[in-house]
Amino acid sequence: MTSKTVLKRFAITTVTCAALALPAAAQNLFATVVTVDDSVITEFEIGQRSRFLQLIGAPGSSRDGAIEALIDDRLKSQSASTVGLSLDAAGLADAMSEFAGRVNLSTEQFITALAGAGVSEETFRDFVSTNILWRDLIRSRYGNRVQITEADIDRALGTSGSSSSIRVLLSEIIIPAPAPRAAQARAQAEQASNATSVAEFSSFARRFSVTATRGRDGRLDWVPLAQLPTQLRGVILSLAPGEVSPPIPLQGAIALFQLRDIEETSAPSIEYSAIEYAAYYMAGGRTAETLAAAEKLKSQIDVCDDLYGVAKDKPPEALDRGTLAPKDIPQDIAIELSKLDPGEVSTNLTRSDGATLVFLMMCGRTAALNEDVGRDVVSTNLRQQRLSGYADSLISELRAGARIVRK
Repeated sequence: MTSKTVLKRFAITTVTCAALALPAAAQNLFATVVTVDDSVITEFEIGQRSRFLQLIGAPGSSRDGAIEALIDDRLKSQSASTVGLSLDAAGLADAMSEFAGRVNLSTEQFITALAGAGVSEETFRDFVSTNILWRDLIRSRYGNRVQITEADIDRALGTSGSSSSIRVLLSEIIIPAPAPRAAQARAQAEQASNATSVAEFSSFARRFSVTATRGRDGRLDWVPLAQLPTQLRGVILSLAPGEVSPPIPLQGAIALFQLRDIEETSAPSIEYSAIEYAAYYMAGGRTAETLAAAEKLKSQIDVCDDLYGVAKDKPPEALDRGTLAPKDIPQDIAIELSKLDPGEVSTNLTRSDGATLVFLMMCGRTAALNEDVGRDVVSTNLRQQRLSGYADSLISELRAGARIVRK
């Protein structure tokens, strides 16, 4: 927005404000409207604040909104004064210059534009001063309580999306299909795909499936549809509750899914631009010894970086760590990752015709809308959000303890 545009808008708003003003004879501009403890808010201040907010395009420019804002300002100023906070002339000048710069004006140009609309320099100065002192008060009182962790930033980077989402309740069967038993696996998959009830599918899961969910009749917890691989979403959405998907060929396995329930939630729908995971390959496949070693390893590590230490004496190909777009992730790995939160592990997959167990660990997800957002920016935003929460709580507390009298 150029300076000429801002000045023109201010000039138009001046006419609007003047047209809305009450005749001078019908109002006492310096009459007391509200008292906040021992402080007075006058009709003049209310009109000034309302007009100022209109000019800068801020919300709350109605008469009632202006009154509520001025009550809060009195309480903020009292609190800052109580703890000895003040703003020197240089600090105030810098703050006013920064505010005017938001609309590409110097402080002098901004004050001139305000004056042309009937708003005094004092109104502008008081508005800026109160907000700076309140900001400093909140930072000094609550700053040490706000600690933004890397996990907080990771969660924030994974929470962009639309206002609602679909989640599904599935049961699964994963049947190993190495070359020697591929025909048998296909026959078992066809048999399971004909299940006509949850109980029948559960029976097949106990008989045929090799995943950890086998002991739970193949039942998975609720999972957001957007977290599933793109190729699988259409298959799941084509099912009615109780129906079973056709057999889905994977690398060295065959998968089937039964839809038990589906619902829309108010939780944000998140599309991910990248998935980070680690795959550690363990010789022995699904033998009892290898599975026991995998369980032991699972208890010894917390994050994906821990696998570097585990694989340090192994060939480079023993550990596959990377970040891929969802569409580039092998389907069997993508399906397993969809069930995991960061730090969780799956041992359901194999490679080399079943001779190698895949120790698969989810490292993290990046939401598509947030992929270019810097971590420092996210950290700053999170900190500001939490400080704003403290500020809202404090102003509510101050209001509750103040004597506010409306005339």
